[in-house]
Amino acid sequence: MEIEAAVDDPAVSSSNEMHELWPLSEVDPKRAKFPRCIVWTPLPVVSWLAPYIAHVGIAREDGTVLDFAGSNFVNVDDLAYGAVARCLQLDREKCCFPVNLAAHVCARSQEHAAAGTAISWDDALRSGARRFEHRCYNLFTCNSHSFVADCLNRLAYGGSAGWNVLNLAALVWLRGRWLVRMAAVRSLLPFAAVSCVGVLVVGWPFLLGIATFALLLLAWFVLGVYCVKGMVC
Repeated sequence: MEIEAAVDDPAVSSSNEMHELWPLSEVDPKRAKFPRCIVWTPLPVVSWLAPYIAHVGIAREDGTVLDFAGSNFVNVDDLAYGAVARCLQLDREKCCFPVNLAAHVCARSQEHAAAGTAISWDDALRSGARRFEHRCYNLFTCNSHSFVADCLNRLAYGGSAGWNVLNLAALVWLRGRWLVRMAAVRSLLPFAAVSCVGVLVVGWPFLLGIATFALLLLAWFVLGVYCVKGMVC
């Protein structure tokens, strides 16, 4: 699925007229409030070797962050693995909130109904949280990206019910913003340090090893998402 097409699809304006949109407060990193945002933080050790691998969560309209932090556990207002480093605020008007199936107005109503619908932003997050409270956590098959993608599918965000770990990760990397410069430094410096030490100790094959690991990881998720349905949730 093309990220650009999914987000800019005009069919997305399915916030139906019966759904009232009230003003939201601003993003406030000091209070850890991120209204209607996808939030991102690096994983210990893992992100030192692969900085594109991270932990994500999604915030309610009051800014409270929810994240799938472990088996049968959805964290509330306490993002696992540290403070938010980058975030992406989403647009409610690009969601579909059908009051009932007859009032379903998005272009992909069947796919949306199959993924699970919601009558509000917070309702979608509640439904997603209830589902993942009965899921086992696994970095390679069912992780924090899986939870956020499930919530986006319930929202039919961008007119799509086909969000998954890959296009979600691409969306955050391409459109997310660092909260402050130091957040970027804290997130990327360990990878730079490990790479330098690896080259000094092992030589250039160390970087080749990291590149091979990255390609194998990408191949795994492509296989699990697009080729073997259900292998990666």
